[in-house]
Amino acid sequence: MKVPTTPNPPVAPARSGLIPAQSRSATTPFTGVDADRWPDVAAQPEASGIRTAVAERLVRRALSRLPLRVRLAGRDSIGLGGPLMEIRRPDAFFRRIGAGGLIGFGESYMAGEWDSPDLVGVLTVLAGNAAGLVPAPLQKLRKLWALRRPASQANTPEGSRDNISHHYDLSNDLFALFLDDTLTYSSAVFRGFPAEHDLLPAAQHRKIDRLLDLAGVRHGTELLEIGTGWGELAVRAAARGARVTTVTLSREQRELAMARIREAGHEDRVDVRLRDYRDVTGEYDAIVSVEMIEAVGAEFWPEYFRTLERRLAPGGRIALQAITMPDDRMLASRSTYTWIHKYIFPGGLLPSTEAVERVTTAHTNLRTRQRDGFGTHYAETLRLWRERFEERAAQVDALGFDATFRRMWTFYLAYSEAGFRSGYLDVQQLLLTREDTA
Repeated sequence: MKVPTTPNPPVAPARSGLIPAQSRSATTPFTGVDADRWPDVAAQPEASGIRTAVAERLVRRALSRLPLRVRLAGRDSIGLGGPLMEIRRPDAFFRRIGAGGLIGFGESYMAGEWDSPDLVGVLTVLAGNAAGLVPAPLQKLRKLWALRRPASQANTPEGSRDNISHHYDLSNDLFALFLDDTLTYSSAVFRGFPAEHDLLPAAQHRKIDRLLDLAGVRHGTELLEIGTGWGELAVRAAARGARVTTVTLSREQRELAMARIREAGHEDRVDVRLRDYRDVTGEYDAIVSVEMIEAVGAEFWPEYFRTLERRLAPGGRIALQAITMPDDRMLASRSTYTWIHKYIFPGGLLPSTEAVERVTTAHTNLRTRQRDGFGTHYAETLRLWRERFEERAAQVDALGFDATFRRMWTFYLAYSEAGFRSGYLDVQQLLLTREDTA
């Protein structure tokens, strides 16, 4: 299997030499990958004929049993019928999977070697059958064939800064193109489905208010937020009369968050610090964190929860929003290097609810008192983001991102949406308190 050229491939925009990006249908081949920006997408990986042949046999076998209609090079089809997956270059597709597994699967989409008029539908079927796609004997040998995460992506204080910057410092303007006016980059909570984009601000405020209520945030509360985002939760908490200390590792986010907090008139109640969670000091009545634990890394989960416990005042409450995955899949894949790690969230790992229980029980006196899941709401949130991103392709191009980046980002949003639609992923709000104060 091919080791990536660099831990973090060049995905940030260059301001010159852009590839003209055009809207393409699922039946129009995608061409023109910039080899300087996307070396592992532009070039076919090295893979032996035997490895490629084995990959093809396994993939054909898996796809033939799924409710998909898979068309190879416009000719033969496999699958039981369902969303169409168009594999335009089967030889290249199977070679990439033979060399890089799921990384190759994603890179093949980025290269335009396969596509679908219903990308979310295809990925939802695959996510819903993820546990059985690889034969059981091969799953037991995962350590022999799966790529291992690079040491450079470990979430040490320095590594965390690099990992966060890779994603969140791409461009505030990019995120503003597909998020709503609250600039909230986490699951909303809707009143009903389907939702429209203009309902997102209210749905995001509903999510934030539920979390603040869970943490007991009110007038006079000393609140710590780990992971500032673009400041909407801090503004919302300050409007309740709380005093907020919020920390982030993203310089881009911090600058815009501070401007938004000033604009809202709450700069006297909110302190935005460029700081690692491990370096926070003080004691707080409440701690909140929205979808930040996913960036901590399993090896640092004990330190993360010990930090929360140390910073919590007697009688205090911790409210977390976390994306979770099944425990068995988390344990099986926790060390595997995936397409998401390479291109989207280096160093990331989704916990399971069982993992949270194991870590808090073994390393702290924190205990989960309440847990509410709303994964279908995340699927709907992602659908709205993806549709807005696709509608604004020309504006994405104008920011300096090329067509390969747009395919990568579309795949990421669709891939995430599929995880929630299939039930493979969930998002939960958790309340934790100290056992000795319960």
